[in-house]
Amino acid sequence: MSRDTALLIIDVQEAMFSYPGQELYDGPRVMDRIISLLGKARQSGTPVVYIQHTEDEEFTRDSPTWQISARIKPQDGERIIEKPTWDAFHRTILHETLQQMGITRLIIVGMQTQFCVDTTTRRAYSLGYESVLVQDAHSTFDTEQLSGKDVVSHHNDILGGRFAELKLESEVEF
Repeated sequence: MSRDTALLIIDVQEAMFSYPGQELYDGPRVMDRIISLLGKARQSGTPVVYIQHTEDEEFTRDSPTWQISARIKPQDGERIIEKPTWDAFHRTILHETLQQMGITRLIIVGMQTQFCVDTTTRRAYSLGYESVLVQDAHSTFDTEQLSGKDVVSHHNDILGGRFAELKLESEVEF
């Protein structure tokens, strides 16, 4: 384990799996990969930090859709940081918490690619974090313009090599 690394799980909340007629691109496999990474992190003693979107109707604190997915339920000692915007660093204690933990490297996974994953990855870069975006462990929904698959592919292309290193889940070691 590298003591300066944390797994950052962004917005993997029940709401992401509750939209009638909408499914995340590659959703079941993305969740399996996040679960695998979580297992690897826990086994190695790598800190896990959950980001939990908190606002509006579906993300109202303590509502069923606000809850972190039961498939990756946080364990004692794992940090949960609520955020009110797409940026996990903006108006939160994330940066201060990571600094206190001595974290300089982030392994980033989660939902939704073009919103919170993108914004947080870019902000992590701006704050000086070395980041790995797990290219097959983030997802989103189809939009009017692009399929979820195209959104994920586009963001991997844009973020990878500029704002974060890209790795497949199978390549990530803690």
